[in-house]
Amino acid sequence: MEQDNSNTREIGQKPAFYSKKDILLSRFKRKLLKHVWLIRISLLVLLIGLIFFGGLGFGKFSKILTVKNYSYLVSDFIFTPKSKIASFEGRVNILLLGKSGEGHIAPDLTDTIIFASVPILSAQAANKSTLVLISIPRDIWIPQIRAKLNSAYFWGRPKDEGGGLILTKSIVEEIIGKPVHYGVVFDFSAFTKIIDVLGGIEIDVVRSFIDNKYPIPGKENDLCDGEAQSASSSKEYKCRYETIKFEKGKQTMDGEVALKFVRSRNAEGEEGTDLAREARQQKVIVTVKKKLLSFATFLSPKRIFGIWKVLSSSVESDADLSAVAILARKILSFRKSMTTQVIPEDFLINPPISVQYDNQYVFIPKVDGWTEVREWVDNLLK
Repeated sequence: MEQDNSNTREIGQKPAFYSKKDILLSRFKRKLLKHVWLIRISLLVLLIGLIFFGGLGFGKFSKILTVKNYSYLVSDFIFTPKSKIASFEGRVNILLLGKSGEGHIAPDLTDTIIFASVPILSAQAANKSTLVLISIPRDIWIPQIRAKLNSAYFWGRPKDEGGGLILTKSIVEEIIGKPVHYGVVFDFSAFTKIIDVLGGIEIDVVRSFIDNKYPIPGKENDLCDGEAQSASSSKEYKCRYETIKFEKGKQTMDGEVALKFVRSRNAEGEEGTDLAREARQQKVIVTVKKKLLSFATFLSPKRIFGIWKVLSSSVESDADLSAVAILARKILSFRKSMTTQVIPEDFLINPPISVQYDNQYVFIPKVDGWTEVREWVDNLLK
């Protein structure tokens, strides 16, 4: 039988149907791919310019951003000068606080508390380090304020401008044993809006769970048409809650669903603990970070401006513009090198509810002071 060799060719031989234009385009693509991260960084610098110039009407930056200091900002982003950012032992430490926000019965309670440590080493040394996120339980009892850690922002806020961040940072420094250089507070409305701007996120749910008592915002004091509640009554003002359910496996979540996923704390079993909730929070934060730093986001002016609008109206921070630019560049460089941790249960005790802790569910250190936690953090940051 005669063999048809019409579709065969020798290795290295150019197909007859390739035009000169096709070959030149192929070479251009190969060169482009070799420098893809240089292109990404250049695009990011350009987009930062668009963000800040486009946001001149938003927030405090409108009063201090000029063409001159904008050029300094771009320079800070590219060269990340260490002299313009606070650090300790080669790291910048940031406290991330998430609060309920307006429309909730306790808008200034920070139910999300995360210590983030960002390396600011040279490019060569940075390969040996990681960006570290540590979730801190909100229910840690703080004797100095006779309240839980999640209320420190609330108690500090009226004392001075930025007092909420100042007080919370100082308390976290005592627990972690490291200085906290900058603080960021965001309300959960920003959280949901950013996820929606990104077009949703895909989350792998580790365990299925049902929460029959997820609070409905605005109904915290609803009397449910006169439903009575007493110590001997089984009624629980059911109209104040909704039932939410998550199945094990990968699923795409919009902002509202993702918020319920990270805030649920009344599920039965393992997912009903504060530590499980903190693990869910970190999972979502990591996923959002990856999508924020994706090429698709860099190339979408709609997403960029949408994110800027949300952040400028819903975020409080004590970081200046130079620090923000330098941190943005550093976090981008550690996009694949990151570890997330929760303070281990072995270091904490959940004492019986008593008057000593104002009859609240709290955590206290297992040993006197926070020595074990501090040593654990030291090892993580080495």
